[in-house]
Amino acid sequence: MTSKPTLAVVGATGAVGSVMLQMLTHHADVWGEIRLLASPRSAGRKAAVRGVECEVLALSEEALEGVDLALFLVPEAVAARWAPVAATKGAVVVDTSAAFRADPDVPLVVPETNAHAARLRPRGIVAGPGCTTLALVVAVGALHAEFGLSELVVTAQQAASGAGAGQAGVDALRAQLGLVAGHDDLGTQPGDVRRAVGENTGPFPGPLALNVLPWSGMPGADGASSEEERVRDETRRILALPALRVAATCVRVPVVTGHSVSVHARFERPVPLDRAHEILATTPGVVLYDDPAAGDFPTPADVVGTDPAWVGRVRRSMDDERALDFFVCADNLRKGAALNALQIAESVVTYL
Repeated sequence: MTSKPTLAVVGATGAVGSVMLQMLTHHADVWGEIRLLASPRSAGRKAAVRGVECEVLALSEEALEGVDLALFLVPEAVAARWAPVAATKGAVVVDTSAAFRADPDVPLVVPETNAHAARLRPRGIVAGPGCTTLALVVAVGALHAEFGLSELVVTAQQAASGAGAGQAGVDALRAQLGLVAGHDDLGTQPGDVRRAVGENTGPFPGPLALNVLPWSGMPGADGASSEEERVRDETRRILALPALRVAATCVRVPVVTGHSVSVHARFERPVPLDRAHEILATTPGVVLYDDPAAGDFPTPADVVGTDPAWVGRVRRSMDDERALDFFVCADNLRKGAALNALQIAESVVTYL
């Protein structure tokens, strides 16, 4: 391709779309026309990208004409309907939803870990994993490359803005914080927080303010949630370990943006702690921030708005020389969605 490719941002007015437009402004200028698409109710709005005010167009077959690469930053149902349409019209689609993550003809890609997988696209679509998987897989993948991962036990602390909640989750958390503010005795009696919040739970199954909710997603098999199944299935696909043992628990926490994951990873060989630190310190997309004695470890409040996965509390398991325990945080709207999609797009564009 001699001219710069045309890029469509589908879902440009959503939370992830807004982050994407900021990133496009600050990343390398490899695109020609950037076309902003959204639902009909958002059509006509203006949004800035690369210093230019652009009109948002309604998502339609006509709006997808002439697009070389389409970033889909939309709910699963919208992606399932429209991504194949864009691909049929000749665009390479990069989708952030769960619509195609399990499709064997759609590569599931994290560029720092398996960028090569994006080159083979039978359906013209490349998928990115969920924000929880993205928070941990870059670090886990780097360690796997040296020591051979055999088992993974994770507890994900998911922010209110995470998958399935979005802006509605953020709005619900902020409203609940207002309802519980100023009540010094809340959280001391059974049900008192629930009574204070009342029916203002938003997309959550209970109050999130002053609370945590050990559930995220839809019911899955054998008591697991769909989010927990996805962490297992996506990690297996990205690392090409179809039989990897994975135990995941997803917990929604009263954080606006920024997922955290407590990780217990077991490997095929003993893990020298100094070598683990060296690997994590030199892995692209990872920042090692690990000096607990000085109070230095990642928290979601400190890493929000940044691109890397931040890793700390790295230690060898007290009872297993082949296991490593650590804590990782990442902005679920940036690396957890927008940044990964843009990295895929920038790697694919060289082959268009």
